[in-house]
Amino acid sequence: MEKAVIVSAARTPIATARKGALAETPAYELAQAILGACVERATVDPALVEDVIFAESEWGGGDLARYAAVAAGLTGAGGQAVNRHCAGSLAAVGNAAASVRAGMDRIVVAGGVQSTSTAPIMTWRVPGTVDDYIEGWHPPGHPDRPDAPNRDMTITVGWNTAQEAGISREMMDTWSLRSHQRAVAAIDAGRFADEIVTVDARQRDGSTVPFAIDEHPRRESSYEKLAALKPLHPEIPGFSITAGNSSGVNDAASALMIAASSAVRDHGLTPLATVRSWAAVGVDPARTGLSVLDAIPKALDRAGINIDDVALWEINEAFASVPIAAVHKFDLDEDNVNIYGSGCSLGHPVAATGTRMLSTLIYELRRRNGGIGVATMCAGGGQGGAVVIEVA
Repeated sequence: MEKAVIVSAARTPIATARKGALAETPAYELAQAILGACVERATVDPALVEDVIFAESEWGGGDLARYAAVAAGLTGAGGQAVNRHCAGSLAAVGNAAASVRAGMDRIVVAGGVQSTSTAPIMTWRVPGTVDDYIEGWHPPGHPDRPDAPNRDMTITVGWNTAQEAGISREMMDTWSLRSHQRAVAAIDAGRFADEIVTVDARQRDGSTVPFAIDEHPRRESSYEKLAALKPLHPEIPGFSITAGNSSGVNDAASALMIAASSAVRDHGLTPLATVRSWAAVGVDPARTGLSVLDAIPKALDRAGINIDDVALWEINEAFASVPIAAVHKFDLDEDNVNIYGSGCSLGHPVAATGTRMLSTLIYELRRRNGGIGVATMCAGGGQGGAVVIEVA
């Protein structure tokens, strides 16, 4: 069986949605930019790319992958849109790796694109009303329940996870502060330089300016400032989820090029990492944030390894309670988890976060002369995903 080899990895900087650098740059432009960068970095003939798989989340349907393929000059490559909510780009990587390992495709680009700033506003005709009664509509990820509201992840993910795992407000605020500190230190040390591609950020007057540095981390963050934030549901006794220990709302794109081991040999490509395994799980929607506790052992088992074999972890901070729950469950060394920050600091560009995490793992493991990395995250509707990679 062919190996699924990652031969390029790239991401845009992460912007704060609606008021940040990418607020005027639509998703299809981000998709085109990141696909072009992935192909260029791999120094591969664009004609050899057989498929493009991009995760999309809440961008009104369509097929950004095919748009990007045509716009980037990869007319002969197909385009596939996938949606597994937050874990969408991890699913894209799994789909690409499966096709490559099965011998169906030799070179595939997989990633995700999120433009919350320009996402279309959907409407629907409310059932049981007259034809002209139209209201805004957000597609639900699961049936609505009091203990798992399908439009309020602060309860369904953040609060429920904290409650079940016994995680306090103080623990979450402490984690979030460290996330900001780590992200700022990484930016200052140039740790993201290898993975980030500068993009032309559109302005309201039609001009563009280069955007090269993640803008969401807060340099001025402190424990006192985080502790002073009001809970998002003050009517719920003891509610401990705040804007400070939650992920940001963001825009970005990220992607990997995955090639068969024979294609790496035949075309002289440079291997960066190998996809060892991937897994998706489902849990009760009220336990969405705890889905990583199932996804991690499932992916490790498929890779034939255990917790102690993993050098670095990326556990998305959709809410700070999620990685804390995983650290406690598996007795992980916090120094090896989200070493350069995550959702609370860098932000969470939903469809792009999975391959962003993998890009960070790839380049850091290469700086460390190899090792195994795991990227994992919860996903809306009671889902979770994980991908295991190895840098030789």
